[in-house]
Formats: sequence, structure tokens, C-alpha cells
Amino acid sequence: MTATYTPNSYDPLSTEQISHTICAMLERQPLVSMLHEIPRFDGAGLYALYYRGESVPLYRPLNELQIPVYAGQGAASNSATGAKTTARRPVYDRLRKHRRSMEEANLPLWEFRFRALLLPDVHANLGENGLRVGYQPVWNHTLTGLGGNEQGSSTRQSKKSKWDTVHDGRSRTHGGVVHEADKLLADAEAHIAKQVAAYDKLPWQHPVTDTYEDLNG
Repeated sequence: MTATYTPNSYDPLSTEQISHTICAMLERQPLVSMLHEIPRFDGAGLYALYYRGESVPLYRPLNELQIPVYAGQGAASNSATGAKTTARRPVYDRLRKHRRSMEEANLPLWEFRFRALLLPDVHANLGENGLRVGYQPVWNHTLTGLGGNEQGSSTRQSKKSKWDTVHDGRSRTHGGVVHEADKLLADAEAHIAKQVAAYDKLPWQHPVTDTYEDLNG
């Protein structure tokens, strides 16, 4: 009986492969502490937030893994119109905004880190999609609302986000609470357990150890 053999197929320039390469490159970047003000830098690109601590039981299972709690990007152009933004520091601006939100919610900033990678918008899109699909970060998937903006005076009856329900404290106006914090916590805990169980199934390889930098001393 003649054995059959089919070689593997590999396209290094496929959308999927480029996305995986970008995700792997982001994970080679140093982790930077969020305890102090974010160091100012120019440029657009990709970023992710990580938990590296013990005091928040919900996120403790992520402590030694490369699973981010949140993934996002700061774009150089408007996604709807394609026009260039006026911001010189879109990634920095986003990180600074998130840090302020986390501080107002009394999250332990000393236990959070970020990574960033400057990229053209098209590649940042691919990287963000890869992180969100591959990891399904809990603040993107289950406890949504971290990246939301404060509503204007005509729309301030918007309900409290899931993120704000669990991590209350941001100085913004809400129309009311529609989510149950206990249920959201249970959903997030179950989601994180699934993330951890699927950790070794991602198509890009995780670094063995973190490189950590506290750029503020």
C-alpha cells in the first residue's frame, strides 16, 4: 500500500500570518509599569494591558501569562473617513486615558503593566484583531466599557458599562445600573478560566519570561 503525503502549506504574507507575527512582536516588547504617569512618546500603533499581581483575585490567574486584560490601538487616521488625526501621540493618549480610568476605579496600578508597538494603522488593525480573537481579553470580551468616552449632556442617560459596574469610581455620569456586578464577576471568572485552559493553543509562541521596565524609577 502506497503511503500518502501532503506537505504543509505556508504563506508568510497571508493576513493571518502577518497578524500572528505582529502579536508575537508585541509580546517581545518590555512590560512597563502603570504605577506612575505613562512616559510620553509619539506615534500610532498597538498596545495591550496586563495584570501582574496578587491583590485582585479575579485577575490573579493571568499573573504569569501573556494574556492581556485589554488590547487596543491608537490610530493615526479616522477609521470612518481615512483622514489623518491631529493627535501626535494616539497610543500614549489612549494609555494615559486608561490609566486615569483605572486610578479612578481604585485598581492597584502597581500591579498593571502595558506593552506598546508603533505600527501603521493597517498593521495595528491586524494585530489588535489577532489579540482580540486569540486571547479574547476580558475587558474587550466580558467586562466591556473601559475605552468608552464620557457621554455628552444630551446622552448622559446611557447606562453604566459592564466595566464600570465591576470597577466603579470613574467620574462620569450614568443613567442607571442595568448590570448585576455579581453575575458579571462570575462571567468574567469563567471566561478567564477558559482563557487559561486554551493558553497553549495559540498559533504564535509566547516568550518564556517577561522583560520588565519601570521607566519612571
